[in-house]
Amino acid sequence: MKRVYLNYAATTPVDPQVFKAMKPWLTEKFGNTASLDSFGQEARRALEDSRETVANLMHAKSNELIFTGSATEANNTAMKGIAFANRKKGKHIITTPIEHDCVLNSSKWLKEQGFDITYLPVDKYGLVDPADVEKAIRKDTILVSVMHGNNEIGTIEPIEEIGKICLEHDVYFHTDAAQTFGKIPVDVKKINLSLMAVSSHKMYGPLGIAGLYVKEGVNIEPLLHGGGHEFGLRSSTTNVPGAVGFAEAVKVAKKQMDKEAKEQAKLRNYLIENVLKIDESHLNGHPVKRLPNNANFWFAFIEGESLIMYLDAEGIAASTGSACSSVSLEPSHVLIAIGLRHEQAHGSLRLSLGRWTKKTDIDYTIKVLPKVVNNLRKISPFKK
Repeated sequence: MKRVYLNYAATTPVDPQVFKAMKPWLTEKFGNTASLDSFGQEARRALEDSRETVANLMHAKSNELIFTGSATEANNTAMKGIAFANRKKGKHIITTPIEHDCVLNSSKWLKEQGFDITYLPVDKYGLVDPADVEKAIRKDTILVSVMHGNNEIGTIEPIEEIGKICLEHDVYFHTDAAQTFGKIPVDVKKINLSLMAVSSHKMYGPLGIAGLYVKEGVNIEPLLHGGGHEFGLRSSTTNVPGAVGFAEAVKVAKKQMDKEAKEQAKLRNYLIENVLKIDESHLNGHPVKRLPNNANFWFAFIEGESLIMYLDAEGIAASTGSACSSVSLEPSHVLIAIGLRHEQAHGSLRLSLGRWTKKTDIDYTIKVLPKVVNNLRKISPFKK
């Protein structure tokens, strides 16, 4: 049976070049970066070289990047760190209902701590209107958090316009760029970002390492207290092999990003065109302003979990809703936010392409998918 991986938005395989760069730091080379001995100092140099490499891709200074254990940790640090460091200035935070769960749950927790959270509406494509951001800003607003590219429906938000508005009103601006960094250009200076979360395992680097850009001068409270690692913002013994792998993934992305984006967008468009030939199939997200590797659909009279299991039986890996919370029986909060009814949101399918996706993979998928959809509709209690 053919095996097709179309779940790159959930996680990516480690690039062989990345594994090669990491291997010595998992076996021959080791040392605590806080140690004064030669082992520790060698590790320290590798860490700082890696920091500079990752920071360069986002057009940041190396001292503006802290390594974290995950993008979830980075987003939590950004949201809670800004809130508690700036609560004397104000307790108002602006975000959207289509953010990743780690941002939404951080917002929910902050509300329980006495902060005021405003959720901006999105249109049917999942786009935030920058004018709504400006209207929502108050004298006590301390932070605006809008993700760059949506992990479920692929819509790319107008964060450059939002960044200008935040700069004009002297409000910190944070974005979750886990799905965009290393796939499309991200320039923190051009966007006027204060904070940005990025992820290694979404761009062919290892799990267990991610990053948070913190603009020089931004006042932020750390979540973890200890030995003062990562400029005092993230105490923990540093994951040197992970940082080396993340940096190598960035080097590969820098060389291949533009070419890969064009190739994946071409395959994505081919996939979308053919999937929409299925009766009662619909595209979620913006038709043009979307991630080059993302295609998200909903099918009438279909239950998403069953669709995923049937596709998996045919060798095709995909997801329904967000892969980070696919065990939940609740419909996707993103699809509900863009106006889908619960039964429509439950019939969603996300297919995400990657570095090793071939046209034959897409051809196989568009051959199998209509059969699976038709078979499920025959036994669907929703179809009359």
